[in-house]
Order: sequence, then structure tokens, then C-alpha cells
Amino acid sequence: MKNAKVWVVLPAYNEEEALPLLLDSLIEHLSDEFAHYSIIVVNDGSVDRTPQVIKSYSEKYSVLGIHNDPNQGLAETMRRGLMEAARLASVKDIIVTMDADNTHPAGLALRMVRLIREGNDVVIASRFREGSHVRGVPFYRTVLSVVGAWMFRICFPIRGVKDFTCGYRAYRASTLKNLIEKYGKEFITERGFSSTVDILLRLREQGDLVFAEVPLILRYDLKPGLSKMKVLQTIVDTLKLIFRRRFGGV
Repeated sequence: MKNAKVWVVLPAYNEEEALPLLLDSLIEHLSDEFAHYSIIVVNDGSVDRTPQVIKSYSEKYSVLGIHNDPNQGLAETMRRGLMEAARLASVKDIIVTMDADNTHPAGLALRMVRLIREGNDVVIASRFREGSHVRGVPFYRTVLSVVGAWMFRICFPIRGVKDFTCGYRAYRASTLKNLIEKYGKEFITERGFSSTVDILLRLREQGDLVFAEVPLILRYDLKPGLSKMKVLQTIVDTLKLIFRRRFGGV
């Protein structure tokens, strides 16, 4: 995998302030480490200057913009980004997903990519590993994350996985290609933030994949805008997902 290309997928909605900070950091780290990389930014119908930010970076760097019009939500935005990355990537490439709000440290992607190169199929940036830190996240959000993590560990145990909901991940491209080939667009069936769990549970069904985690330093104190998560809706969607997959088999 020496010459593997790294693809970074960023779902973005109204991130005119955060996106330049993240793209600058990503470009700096990726340029230093890899000869070949591309960043796919999926703009989910933003009404601020996010489209202009994407255009300005695409004119100078290996940044590709995809635009939803109108807003489609996180699930469809992630689906479009991953399907495009899987279409463009070779089987030896690596696909990374992360939030576009500058809360995920770009430098950690280098370590996650190395772990894929070392033989793992999926690497997750985890808030529940020794060495992880969370800054600026409201207490109730932290409690919900911990409770949710334990529920998924009990209902859907995956060896090597403690954090089911963090969207900062690295995938072997062949793993995602196989998943999309098997399910088509239905590799994501959930809406909103529970779609990140949906992908992981789909991968769990493959049975022979190797998962790993790295400690995450989550910096919500560096987030310029407000969170776009609808907490109550996310809780309801997550409980429905657990019930369907645990008892419905779908």
C-alpha cells in the first residue's frame, strides 16, 4: 500500500468559518506525509459562504466539491461522499471521514492511515480509549455518548470497538467498495447522526473485518459555530436503530 492514495470525505453544512481552518490543517498534514491525496467536500445545501470556500480551495489544491441542493441531511450527504470516494478510489486506497467543523484534529488522520496500512480494515477515532480527551462538549452530551456507547457494546459487540458514534474513521477502500457493491445506496438506511452507527453495523455483518481504535482529542472548544445535532431526534433515531437491528434483523 506504499503508493495508496488517501481520500478524505467531509460532509459540510454552513461551515464557512470552520472549513478553511480544517482544510488548511488537512492540506498541511497530508502534503507532508502523502504524495497522493484528495479531499471531497460534500456541501449539504449551505446558505452561507461554504460553496465559495470550497471553490477557492478547489482552484489551488486537490479538493473536490459536491453540492446538495436543497439540504438533504447528514445521511444523504455522507452517502454521496462515500459513494464518490469509493467510485474514484482504487482497492488499495484509504478513505477517511471526519467532521468539517474543526473539532477533529487533522493530524490524527496520519496515524489512522498507518494503522490501515498495518493490516486493519477500519480505524475509529475513539473518545473511550486511554489518552483521549474531550474539550468543550456539554455535560449532557457527554453522558448521552457514554450511555449510547455502552448500549451498542452490549447489543452489537465488535471486537476492538468502543466508540460507535464518532464519524472520524479510516476505511480500507476495498472494504467500502465491497459494502456498497453488496447493499447499494442501502449501505446507509438511517437518517441524521445515527447514520454513522448504521455504517458500522453494516460492516459488522461482514464478519471477517479487523477493527481498531485510536484515542481522540475532541476539541469542541475550537468549533466556531453551534452544534447542528438535534439531540432529541438523534436519541429517538438511535433507539429505533437498536430495536430494528436487534429484533428486526434489518
